[in-house]
Amino acid sequence: MPGYEVAEPRLRCVLPFEAAPAEVRLLRRAVVRQLGQWGMPVAADEVELLVTELATNVVKHVGEGVSATLILEWRGERLRLEVHDKSQVMPSIKSPDCDQECGRGLHLLAALAVDWGTVLTAVGKAVWCEISIGTGGACRRIERAVEALEKYQESSGGHALRRTGRVAGLDESAVELIADLLHWTVARGHDPDDILDRAQMHYEAEADAA
Repeated sequence: MPGYEVAEPRLRCVLPFEAAPAEVRLLRRAVVRQLGQWGMPVAADEVELLVTELATNVVKHVGEGVSATLILEWRGERLRLEVHDKSQVMPSIKSPDCDQECGRGLHLLAALAVDWGTVLTAVGKAVWCEISIGTGGACRRIERAVEALEKYQESSGGHALRRTGRVAGLDESAVELIADLLHWTVARGHDPDDILDRAQMHYEAEADAA
């Protein structure tokens, strides 16, 4: 399908919602909270605006109160947002004048996203967009951390993943991995508090330079 010829997502979150203004506000907050849990270096304001446009389009053009779903996916160096609804009426981008609101949402989507599109699904359609999450050191470090935690889960039999789900399992594995590393530092004759202080100083120096 167009727009789906991409690598498997590294992290994925599914957020069902009802097409209503109050729900859109809650959806924005849920998205920002989720990205914070992932530690993803993206502009929250930009993501909130895109989520608002995608969800509001459902309210305006499919109907208030209908069920829809927002899917967030971290794909390589991009964050993908998809809104699925049960209407197969495809949106069309127009050339709005100053008195015309219809079509402006898609213009905004095209302006903010590095790529976007629509696709028919088995039960309706999906409108999707992707934004860059950067190629800097912070992004590369996060990707390396996810890879390390996934390998750590495999070495421990994936128990945390089965108990709590993939994202929550990564959080739990991060705590276990740090604890194991502190045991390792003690076994090597190092001071674990010194190691933690050095890691914190390293992190803060890179964060300030970003």
